[in-house]
Amino acid sequence: MAFKLYQMDTGITPPIEYMPATANEAYAVGEALKIASGAVTKCSGTTAPALVCAGPAKDGNVPCVRVQKYMVFGTTLSAAPGEGVTLVPGTKVTIATDGMQVTATTTSGVAEIVAIEGQTVGSVVHVRF
Repeated sequence: MAFKLYQMDTGITPPIEYMPATANEAYAVGEALKIASGAVTKCSGTTAPALVCAGPAKDGNVPCVRVQKYMVFGTTLSAAPGEGVTLVPGTKVTIATDGMQVTATTTSGVAEIVAIEGQTVGSVVHVRF
């Protein structure tokens, strides 16, 4: 799964921004992105995303939605929590290396769990950044 806008605490539709693409990088809808050297690139680990990809790159630009505190994104767990660990709302986890999911790693987490539907790989989780 990817980061899909699930809920917003406001009634505003987020605008699409066209950001410069990183040369030779492929983008997927719902991929977490950061800005590096003036262009967007995949975001993972302990770096909070600035944007989420909203469509394929075209003419050197990527359509994106800027991440805001009032947005909740749905995605899936890329890994299950360790034995004796349960992920609950309020826990912060890291972003998976694919930039499309969250991990079960809580050290230096950047994605705050709002709701979680299971504790196994592929379980749906709702997060805010």
